[in-house]
Amino acid sequence: MHAWLQKLDEHFPVRYAVWLLSAVGLLLFSFTWVAFDTYGAAALVCLFLVLLGLRDVRQRRHAVIRNYPVIGHIRYLLEFIRPEIRQYFIESDSEAVPFSRQQRSLVYQRAKAQPDKRPFGTQLDVQEIGYEWINHSMVPTQLATHDFRVTIGDSGSSCTQPYAASIFNISAMSFGALSANAIMALNGGARKGGFAHDTGEGSISQYHRVNGGDLIWEIGSGYFGCRNDDGSFNDKKFAANACEPQVKMIELKLSQGAKPGHGGVLPGAKVSAEIAMARGVPQGVDCISPASHSAFSTPVEMMHFIERLRGLSEGKPVGFKLCIGHPWEWFAICKAMLETGITPDFIVVDGAEGGTGAAPLEFTDHVGAPLQEGLMLVRNSLVGLNLRHRIKLGAAGKVVGAFDIARMMALGADWCNSARGFMFALGCIQAQHCHTGACPTGITTQDPQTPAGAGGARQDRPCPPLPPEHLACAARTGAGGGAGASQPDHRSPHRAPRVRQRRSLAGQSAAAGQARRAARCERRAWRLAAQRLPAVLAAGQRAQLQAGCRTRAARRHR
Repeated sequence: MHAWLQKLDEHFPVRYAVWLLSAVGLLLFSFTWVAFDTYGAAALVCLFLVLLGLRDVRQRRHAVIRNYPVIGHIRYLLEFIRPEIRQYFIESDSEAVPFSRQQRSLVYQRAKAQPDKRPFGTQLDVQEIGYEWINHSMVPTQLATHDFRVTIGDSGSSCTQPYAASIFNISAMSFGALSANAIMALNGGARKGGFAHDTGEGSISQYHRVNGGDLIWEIGSGYFGCRNDDGSFNDKKFAANACEPQVKMIELKLSQGAKPGHGGVLPGAKVSAEIAMARGVPQGVDCISPASHSAFSTPVEMMHFIERLRGLSEGKPVGFKLCIGHPWEWFAICKAMLETGITPDFIVVDGAEGGTGAAPLEFTDHVGAPLQEGLMLVRNSLVGLNLRHRIKLGAAGKVVGAFDIARMMALGADWCNSARGFMFALGCIQAQHCHTGACPTGITTQDPQTPAGAGGARQDRPCPPLPPEHLACAARTGAGGGAGASQPDHRSPHRAPRVRQRRSLAGQSAAAGQARRAARCERRAWRLAAQRLPAVLAAGQRAQLQAGCRTRAARRHR
């Protein structure tokens, strides 16, 4: 800062310059307005800025605005539009935060039935650590159909109404979190495409029933749609909804990837008459989702509750969804299956990277196991206990394309669910204002002025175009036929298609060299420590310690 500016700043802070210029402009434009009847609008603008500056210096909430009246608002304006500026002008096509432009464009093109081909080769660095590929076959199979199905509920349980589900379905998103037109659009797309629509924890609303698409009814800890006034489970209300022909399966939600181990509260101001009717809660009263269930408290009780739901629903498939946390809790559920002889018809593994709902940053970023690790644990546990053939596995977590589906099926999944992928199909632009009620596309807001934009859904056209048949075809066959698989269930961690991570040889050599040097340093340290033991230490104890040091160093070297 120049000396004269520093001198001026001592008497009148330079940060007030814009406020001062607004005041000067107000005087000048007011004079010309009165004297010459012109520049009246400019005078009003300056008056607004002067009053805004006065308000800024008097408020105590924002330090930046108080210290920099008027001009300080530019900082918050730039911060507000930062995600859009980054998304459209700065980030690369393959930079995922959380979905890349390449992934979004793929869904947009397929949802609009536009060409999704790309020329001139891959834009990815195939030598980069973490690059994934799928091994193809020199003798690709010819697939007779792309409409692959997995039958759920035919593996020895008391289920009497098995469901032939698609291998790609809509994941759980509640009415209330999504607008009415978005729910109608999703369900209409599910009916047209022949796949299932998970209701989410918010129960079955009137908008789920308009188009008649297959429903998976998710039962959360709040028991919405099947609860008593005190929040406990109600058998009769559950049976009334579960026995509807449109409901194909019942999903008990233990935890979700967006916020595992975390409950939720829908403020009373957002509990409209429609939401209250769907959830069975009082209108205008805070709607609470507890962190845990009240109908059961142990894994054994949960198995009996699953059997109870199966009976109340007249034999429909019943399973549960969870995001893997403590492994021993999952092992306790496995033990309960063996002890009771009761198994769920399906299990949906939700990855910590998934989730459309808003959650604290710590939960979003650092709580819960990622999908691949969780799915492998569940699949391997069921195989080891000889239960895998009785339970179908679903996977959810950033699944939008055929390669994502192939990856999950290679790790043991029978089908995949997608939530944000179908939001993109509705027109979501990843503005990340889902929890604010200010969704620019009207998908995640209850504002009656904006939901008409949700995927083009209007009252006269309640079924906008979701991913058309060629999207389902690409998702179901694009990574199967070329890899030599004739059916989706041919995929496993030990069969084609094989999904791996590529690591460069240079990186492996450097890592191996570093590990060897660390092992040598550790052996040297333990050897010196053993040599310098006090003389009073017995010879046998000294030899035992030295042997233990050598064993520890050798194990660390391996």
